[in-house]
Amino acid sequence: MRLFATVALLLGFSAVCAAQNNAYWNYTGHTGPLVWGKLDPAYEACSKGHQQSPVDIRGAHLNTALAPIEFHYIAGPVTVENTGRGIVAHVDPGSTIVANGVRYELVDLEFHHPSEHGVKGKLTDMEVDLVHRSADGKVAILAVRMSEIAGDPNATLATLWAHLPAKSGATEKIPDMVNLGGLLPGDRGYWTYTGSALTPPCAEDVQWFVFEQALSISRDQLRVFSDLYRMNTRPFQDLHGRRIEANE
Repeated sequence: MRLFATVALLLGFSAVCAAQNNAYWNYTGHTGPLVWGKLDPAYEACSKGHQQSPVDIRGAHLNTALAPIEFHYIAGPVTVENTGRGIVAHVDPGSTIVANGVRYELVDLEFHHPSEHGVKGKLTDMEVDLVHRSADGKVAILAVRMSEIAGDPNATLATLWAHLPAKSGATEKIPDMVNLGGLLPGDRGYWTYTGSALTPPCAEDVQWFVFEQALSISRDQLRVFSDLYRMNTRPFQDLHGRRIEANE
């Protein structure tokens, strides 16, 4: 038993070391998106993959067989992390969706400025990507584009922004119950395509759902984020013949 425990410990340590030894990447300069695929063999898909994200949404094909996404979100605690490249909100288990007959659990929310996805070449001011995983490891990401207006702030975003860690690597647990449904648009019509994670190692076979309706955020909310991260998005990727479909 002691031998098995020692082997398991060594294997775990090796996995951690391997993760830590991956090359550093960022959004600008000599470690920016244009060279991600050359920084580390593990990042090869970033430059050679044919299912990369984000993309510019245009020429979508209507598919009336696509069902609406079922949402089963619950309010709960959230831990906000400043990763040094952006802001990620980690959620406790319990919130799920059903998309194309598959149930996925919400894992975290990733914020980008400006938006990752475009519509006919136009970006919005921000995007929040809600990352979900199924029991067998499939990944589905919902993209909500956000546009700045002069009106009232988004209530859910206000709760998160009140706990933004300013320093890279810092985290803050939000004591209140956060209503994650407040980050979804009223109209749940979407575009969908098969893509990838937005950051190295750019793993593919991710099912993306990009909501057609953008969410409104206040000017002050946009400024709070942009003061931390002026730009943390990847350029549009080639579709390589992929089909973008719309459910309505």
